[in-house]
Amino acid sequence: MANKESTSTDLGPHTHVDQATADAFELDPHLINLLWAEPFFSHILRQITKIKTDKIPTAGVLAKDGDIKMWWNPQFLAGLTSKQIKGLLKHECYHLVFEHTTTRKHDPHVVWNYATDLAINSLIPKEELPEGGLIPGEAFKELTPEEIVKMGQDRYGQYMALSNKIAQFPTENSGEWYFAELMADDETREALTQPAPGEGEEGEGQPGQGGQPGQGGQPGQGGTPFPGTMDDHGGWDELSDEDRELVKGKVRKAVEDAVKKCDSTGQWGSVGAKGQGMLRELISKEIPWQSVLKKFCGMTRRANRSSSVKRMNRKYPGVHPGTQKGYTSSIAIYIDQSGSVDDEALGLLFGELKNLAKRTKITLFNFDTQVDEESEREWTRNRHPGIERTRFGGTDFQVVTDHANKNKSRFDGYLILTDGECYEPTPGQLKRGWIIVPGRQLMFEAPKRDFLIQMKGKKAA
Repeated sequence: MANKESTSTDLGPHTHVDQATADAFELDPHLINLLWAEPFFSHILRQITKIKTDKIPTAGVLAKDGDIKMWWNPQFLAGLTSKQIKGLLKHECYHLVFEHTTTRKHDPHVVWNYATDLAINSLIPKEELPEGGLIPGEAFKELTPEEIVKMGQDRYGQYMALSNKIAQFPTENSGEWYFAELMADDETREALTQPAPGEGEEGEGQPGQGGQPGQGGQPGQGGTPFPGTMDDHGGWDELSDEDRELVKGKVRKAVEDAVKKCDSTGQWGSVGAKGQGMLRELISKEIPWQSVLKKFCGMTRRANRSSSVKRMNRKYPGVHPGTQKGYTSSIAIYIDQSGSVDDEALGLLFGELKNLAKRTKITLFNFDTQVDEESEREWTRNRHPGIERTRFGGTDFQVVTDHANKNKSRFDGYLILTDGECYEPTPGQLKRGWIIVPGRQLMFEAPKRDFLIQMKGKKAA
């Protein structure tokens, strides 16, 4: 194909309308309604060029020549209810938001098509989806005896296997998760990748005309009710690297602006708290906590000067030995003995300290309402300290600050591993950092000179 593009097109059964009704259909009133009811999706759609066409059967978003467009067929949209049109517009927005049109496509691509639709339709109310849309936890429609005969018993067995598989799926997982689950089952994978006679071979289809999205063979094209989309999302992996990055940048900027606007007004429409968190995470520029930890240790390093005959003295060459600098640091780490600072959090931290200990002297203490000085142990390159608990009381950050101040000649800085649940201590005399365990937060605003390191566990990463 010439003029490759990235496209997503979706189709479910809908009410057939005559040509006059289709010609009279206008998309603008639905976009205006979306502006009031769904500000997040409306903001995304305002960044997209909308093109009315009869060259595709439904609607779809595509990326072409560094631009983002949405094609829509008036006859298809005219056969939907207002709610279904709203759901379809959300669906297309989600394809952009989750970068399905610009991410390198998974093979077999027909399975990836199903997986992305399952992920997206998890987030849209069922009543807003056109009939026949793929929904996790929902079985396919029951077939009439005539439809079963037309489909054939073998193909019907595949239909039911895929239906049962999808009916067992949980909602709100990623496209990658659904893809892996579909690929793991031989019967469901075969149902998708081996179309019955008359349905066309996978990946075949006619190229689009005039820069339109291409149409590819999918289950359901052979006149049987096997579910699927009329389009194979052709061209999703056919953008140049330059165009892919350009479009990704445009989409991310649109999503970031939409999130910030919705946060500032408090108006998110139907996007719930979980969806909001997911979208905020997509646009997050947060530096990984491991990098912040390394930066803290690096900023507390001090230079030790020593003489060396191997280095030439610039001022008195051949008369006096030169000098060389060795960079070391000594860090104290105070471990909160609260139950919420569990072994998983300690394991995450110790995994990072293992590498830092090669250049940093690390001394650990346990604390609750007192610092347990008897728990002091040193972590060096060849010595791994234990994580045993020695205290079981409350939490007092002030005793840590006092202890660190008292030992300022020993340490260049100190870190406090904690769940954050205690009052704010006085400022420290040494550089101080807070390591907050996954799922918790510091109860007060950390002073500007302090480091705040928010850990993320495996589930949150």
